[in-house]
Amino acid sequence: MANFAKPSAPRFAVEVYQNAYLPEGGREVSAIVTVVSSGGAKLSARGAGGPAADSAVVLMVDCSGSMDYPPEKMRNARDATAAAVDTLRDGTAFAVIAGTHVAKDVYPGGGRLAIADARTREEAKTALRRLTAGGGTAIGTWLRLAERLFAGTEAAIRHGILLTDGRNEHETPEALATALNHCEGRFTCDARGVGYDWEVKEVTGIATALLGSADIVPEPQGLAADFTQMMESAMGKEVADVALRLWTPVGAEVLFVKQVAPTVVDLSGRRTEAGPRAGDYPTGSWGDESRDYHVCVRVSAAGVGQEMLAARASLVQPDPAGGPATVLSHGLVRAVWTNDLAESTAINPQVAHYTGQAELAEVIQLGLEARKSGDFDNATAKLGRAVQLASASGNEDTAKLLAKVVDVVDAAAGTVRLKAKVTDADEMTLETRSTQTVRVKKS
Repeated sequence: MANFAKPSAPRFAVEVYQNAYLPEGGREVSAIVTVVSSGGAKLSARGAGGPAADSAVVLMVDCSGSMDYPPEKMRNARDATAAAVDTLRDGTAFAVIAGTHVAKDVYPGGGRLAIADARTREEAKTALRRLTAGGGTAIGTWLRLAERLFAGTEAAIRHGILLTDGRNEHETPEALATALNHCEGRFTCDARGVGYDWEVKEVTGIATALLGSADIVPEPQGLAADFTQMMESAMGKEVADVALRLWTPVGAEVLFVKQVAPTVVDLSGRRTEAGPRAGDYPTGSWGDESRDYHVCVRVSAAGVGQEMLAARASLVQPDPAGGPATVLSHGLVRAVWTNDLAESTAINPQVAHYTGQAELAEVIQLGLEARKSGDFDNATAKLGRAVQLASASGNEDTAKLLAKVVDVVDAAAGTVRLKAKVTDADEMTLETRSTQTVRVKKS
């Protein structure tokens, strides 16, 4: 077996974009905190790369009765999971769960994780070929079994991939919420819905709670490519359990913290205290990538000419032994009071852009809800505003999805007409991908 050098960990950098100037009496400070992780180990071909003993992956495959309609859906799910198994790096701990109204670890079984190599990949694919469809859907049981399997490994990076084709009809919403609360912080999870009979809010809720991605795979034939891409992304993660730590001075409070790129995720309610006047917001695992966060802080008012540190934004990694967290990088959010109207009213381009992207995600969801409830005037207004925001920000992918739900009369003005007929595929795709954003265009 080849000897691999120990892969280098990514380096983190934090940049803060803001207009620091406030008018006399002003108290709210907004900033975009851009985090860039780079310089980590690069992956080579599938199944290769450096040792992955610090990574564990559990694949959860829907095997409920509806996966047999049409029959190729189950076949494509088996093939997609096999493709994901082929993408595992040597040394990765992994398992496969068959999910129905109960959860069963079909490989390697016995409540264990296998270690990826040529032999275990072939064994897993043999087990996958035996999967058949039958039974109901209780996703919370799948997640709880995944958590128990992850508990048996010391791997720092723990990632789930979950596929479903139907609604979570065999457990209560409260049971799923309880399962998600139990799993939160224990592993991350990407969730996919195949076809058009699943519930968007269930799939996106899983991904949001477990800091993963959510998407629709309209046709089963697209599963293999999507699963391969998800696994390649999972194999690229090298630093686990990173948190965005915000320290604020006496008299200041954090109003909100939102990830705004590559997707909109509100982290405000997920703060954990981290010492005097400091709180941690989870960001999950990182490879070579970049993300943007919108931070808003209310500070004590000060007089013209005064300046203060409104917040210190740090990327931190906890010490497994319970010692002080490692600070990976940090940036400063400032507040300066001025009586210059031009200075205090200028809007930072990054803040303006991501404020618009967050509004875009919100009005799409509100517009689709209004449309479903028959409130067509409100739906037209909300989706018209979405078209306007997508056009202004250059979010072409979202603009194309909106054009399948409304007829665009004037994009710049947000003038639209609701389409009389909209397919389930187009509506579900727009709803599922509504939180995907575009990066700000920097001059």
